[in-house]
Amino acid sequence: PYYVDLNQNLFLQASLHSSDPNLVVFVDTCVASPDPSNFRTLTYELIRSGCVKDPTYSSYYSPYSDVARFAFNTFSFINRYPSVYLQCELVVCRYNDYSSRCYQGCVSRFKRNAGS
Repeated sequence: PYYVDLNQNLFLQASLHSSDPNLVVFVDTCVASPDPSNFRTLTYELIRSGCVKDPTYSSYYSPYSDVARFAFNTFSFINRYPSVYLQCELVVCRYNDYSSRCYQGCVSRFKRNAGS
C-alpha cells in the first residue's frame, strides 16, 4: 500500500521492460474502486479509452517511449472506505506507428441507435 492524504497529487509511472527499443506505452484506462476484487460496481473513472474523465488527471512528458507518467488528485469513496484501489490498462505499440492505438489519443465510442 501507498499512503497519501486526501487532495494530495499522486504521481505514477508505468514502465515497459523489453529488449525491443521500438515500443511505446500508452495509458488507455484507469479506474478506481474501494474493492480490490471488483472494478465494476462502485468505481470512479480517471481515464477511459484515452479520454480524461477526472479533471485532476494529468499526463506528464517522459523522455522515454517505454515509460508512461501521469498523476491525479487523491480522493475517498464517500468517507466509508479506508482504501482506494487503482486498476489501469496500458497499451503497447510500435514506435512511430501512427495508425496504432497509442497514437489515437481519446477515442469516443458512440452507441448506435437500436431503432428500426
